[in-house]
Amino acid sequence: MSTGVLLLLAQAAASAFLSKGLALDFVTDVVGAALMFFALLAAAWNARQASGRCRVFWILFSVGWGLWLADQLLWLVYDVFLRREIPDLFAGDALLFLAGVPILAGLLLRPHLAPSERGVRLGILDFLLLMVWWVYLYVMFVICWQYVTPTVGFYNANYDSLYLAETLVLSTVIAVMWSRAAGRWKRFYAWLFWAMAFNGAAFFFVNHALEQPSYYLGSWYDLPYAASFLAIAAVEAKFGGLISVPETVSDAQHASWMAGIAMVAVLSLPCIAAATILNPSVPFAVVRFRVLLTLGTMMIMAGLVFLKQHGLSSALKRTNDILEEASLTDPLTGVRNRRYFSATIASDVAQALRSHSDGRDVHTRDLVFYLIDADNFKQVNDNYGHDAGDQVLVEFARRISSAIRNSDVLVRWGGEEFLVLSRYTDRADAGTLAARVLAAVSDKPYHIGNQEVELRQTCSIGWAAFPWLPEDLEAKGYEEVLTMADRGLGAAKAAGKNRAIGMLSSGEQDAMIPDALLQGETGS
Repeated sequence: MSTGVLLLLAQAAASAFLSKGLALDFVTDVVGAALMFFALLAAAWNARQASGRCRVFWILFSVGWGLWLADQLLWLVYDVFLRREIPDLFAGDALLFLAGVPILAGLLLRPHLAPSERGVRLGILDFLLLMVWWVYLYVMFVICWQYVTPTVGFYNANYDSLYLAETLVLSTVIAVMWSRAAGRWKRFYAWLFWAMAFNGAAFFFVNHALEQPSYYLGSWYDLPYAASFLAIAAVEAKFGGLISVPETVSDAQHASWMAGIAMVAVLSLPCIAAATILNPSVPFAVVRFRVLLTLGTMMIMAGLVFLKQHGLSSALKRTNDILEEASLTDPLTGVRNRRYFSATIASDVAQALRSHSDGRDVHTRDLVFYLIDADNFKQVNDNYGHDAGDQVLVEFARRISSAIRNSDVLVRWGGEEFLVLSRYTDRADAGTLAARVLAAVSDKPYHIGNQEVELRQTCSIGWAAFPWLPEDLEAKGYEEVLTMADRGLGAAKAAGKNRAIGMLSSGEQDAMIPDALLQGETGS
């Protein structure tokens, strides 16, 4: 910043001691370009150190100062190298107006907040709509008087009005950010507000002076303008390393506000075009240009609106999928819940009935219900607390999942009771899966949090196969078969727990496990 102060002092000395001419023009343009470059360099340096939304913010600021610097270099070429007066309808004026667009864009990103990914995707489209609309206004009201029907008076009046509007919008946006931010961000917005206000006032001061006969490049009018860029560079250098904070729930209102403004911008286009058509004082060439411009801009905006609606639809679908998944999943263990069972059991039953009716492979046509209950689980809650009980249940469910097949479904049936729905299986192999579950549950001790406690947990299982009678598919509905599995669970508990009992129809035989962990019982 000391170099910038020296340059500013050099500008003051040149204004005081140099007469109007090449030397004064050179010093004024070079000092102005150098100070603008400092603002660009400070923003670029901050962008290099930042990440995420903050980085985009500083990059956009760098682009804005880069456009401003490009305009200043054009002035340098005309004033020093070409030695020609800047034309009244100067193409470089567009750079000054457009320089505010990326700066405004950076502010509208609200870099002090770190929004959700969805918020970023949808917000960027609203932001693009506003930026397209802002550029449209410049082309609509300024460019037509510069190239279509060149008219210095209309050009200057419209340019000054739009530039004033841009300055007021920038100041308002910064003021809003200032009021809503906190901590270091709040101080940054406060300093930036005054620096940008100083810059805007200095620009209008110089712009007004350009219309006065007494003005010449390097006069005292230019000193505040140069100083304003040093002030901006100083603010940027002072507040490097800013970090976004998480977006709060209340900030979601900003998204709807931005969307509303963007829609107003879209709907304003035909109104602006209609006002032009109905104004008899506007030349026909300008009317035609504005109508064509409006049609083209409306097509661009329509494309952005379509993308936004597609994004909203996709986001809504993802949200619905997440909500549906959550409604079908037990929040503690992450396995399916009874609602999932109710939603899918009809198709599973129909599949089993079709498989039997069509005479499909006997090894893949049955549907087996396993009801699994953790033994003596109340003691875990009583001795170690409900948090420890929840930990044991999570591990309990995980071990059951590890023992069953990918085609099987594990459902939390209630409390410490679970249901395994084994699809595409053979009832003759049901005992094998039950034995695997018994072993997976009880083979290793359970660790309880930070208590350094290990406990042994076993389970009891009751199971039954659907259809109940392969030769009579309508003998029992699945609800009755599920009731039979529950009876098997009750029998396993009564028989001493840590075992599985299968309920079979008369005439069927169940394989017996030698260690008595799995027992077969015949039911009617």
